[in-house]
Amino acid sequence: MLPVITLVGRPNVGKSTLFNRLTHSRDALVANYPGLTRDRQYGIGRMGPGPYVVVDTGGISNDSDGVAFLMQRQVQLAIDEADHVLFLVDAKDGCTTGDYEIGERLRRLGKPMTLVVNKADHADPDLLAAEFHLLGLGDPVPTSATQGRGVRGLMEQVFARLEAAAPAPDPDAEPSGADEGTKVAVVGRPNAGKSTLINRLLGEERLVTCDLPGTTRDSIFIPMERRGRRYTLIDTAGVRRRGKVTDVIEKFSIIKTLQAIEACNVIILVLDGHEGIGEQDANLAGHIIESGRALVIAINKWDGLDAEARTHIRTQFERKLGFLDFATQHRISALHGSGVGLLLDEVDKAYANAMRDIPTPAMTRLLEAAVQEHQPPLVHGRRIKMRYAHQGGRNPPLIIIHGNQMEAVPETYKRYLINRFRKELDLTGTPLRIEFKGGDNPFKGQRNNLTERQIKHRARLKAYVRRK
Repeated sequence: MLPVITLVGRPNVGKSTLFNRLTHSRDALVANYPGLTRDRQYGIGRMGPGPYVVVDTGGISNDSDGVAFLMQRQVQLAIDEADHVLFLVDAKDGCTTGDYEIGERLRRLGKPMTLVVNKADHADPDLLAAEFHLLGLGDPVPTSATQGRGVRGLMEQVFARLEAAAPAPDPDAEPSGADEGTKVAVVGRPNAGKSTLINRLLGEERLVTCDLPGTTRDSIFIPMERRGRRYTLIDTAGVRRRGKVTDVIEKFSIIKTLQAIEACNVIILVLDGHEGIGEQDANLAGHIIESGRALVIAINKWDGLDAEARTHIRTQFERKLGFLDFATQHRISALHGSGVGLLLDEVDKAYANAMRDIPTPAMTRLLEAAVQEHQPPLVHGRRIKMRYAHQGGRNPPLIIIHGNQMEAVPETYKRYLINRFRKELDLTGTPLRIEFKGGDNPFKGQRNNLTERQIKHRARLKAYVRRK
């Protein structure tokens, strides 16, 4: 599972700015106003040696009002869940009494921790080290979350400590994943029918189900076998819109769901046909797209919908989840079993497509046919030239296209190529990514190698052509 890294510190020391920097997002609100973050924010960290779950928390203060008390509970739970804590202090404010109090509290908890001196844009590292060494929390790491300075080095240090603290592998133990088979995460909003669907796939009442949302708190891994193939089904907690998440345990259930998305091979996204498709479904789909995992969509409770409601669901899907057009849709009833039997067949197909090896000659031929049918646009009067394509990765498939002026390829033409490759290669059920790589012009600078006589001859020839 992905490690959990929690950001703590006084208000307005830059925790949310660092969160946005680590996740390559703008999910956390940022302003020069203390106490702006009151709830926990969670996301997948992308800056560093590997992915991880990063948790932004509200600032720790000595206020005793009701809101501040609830914030402290949130921070405490975030620290309890963390594998590593980043304690942020402000280089401009210096070492304050509040920093001493927080540092003493963190020291008593015994969590692995790194002291981060933020906003250290122009500060002397030696002076910062001397001042913040008084906290007794090890060597401080100077960073600038706003500019990104020192952040990558910080995460490399954190990962080195995580790896050092990890238990040594047992040489006699069976390799991880040897008997797990295809790992399938079942995700969706609360009460969409995820646990009921897994029970139906297993053929037994393995999981607790009821009509109350939030029944599942943790991610539950369940091995199964079907037609000689092994699977591990992962039942996850429902992910709701952040404003609707109030229960502190449910907040950490969401972290477990994000970890399950990163750990699985294929995702079954369960949509509630009775509730329709909401913004939280779209947000969850965004996490799935970012992860690059293969996807199968199950619209549950379909048997209880009339013709008008079914038409409404189709319209909502096209409007809100149109970017999931690569995944197959299945209308099912997890409770009664209709349509459920085809899901694992689609899981097998989606995973096989995500792991396919595509020969370079075949991809180059497809590229040539696509370009011949629809030429890329002109850039400053010059045509974009795409020379050849090859596979750069799997799960999801990555196609790398080489040519000239690749940096000028518009997003619309990139989508055209993705759709064309997906159709011709029948890559159903998996996202497809394309990267463009340009090459230096082999004739660039050739004029400098010409003799004076050759330059004059070319000039006379061009003048003659213009006159004609």
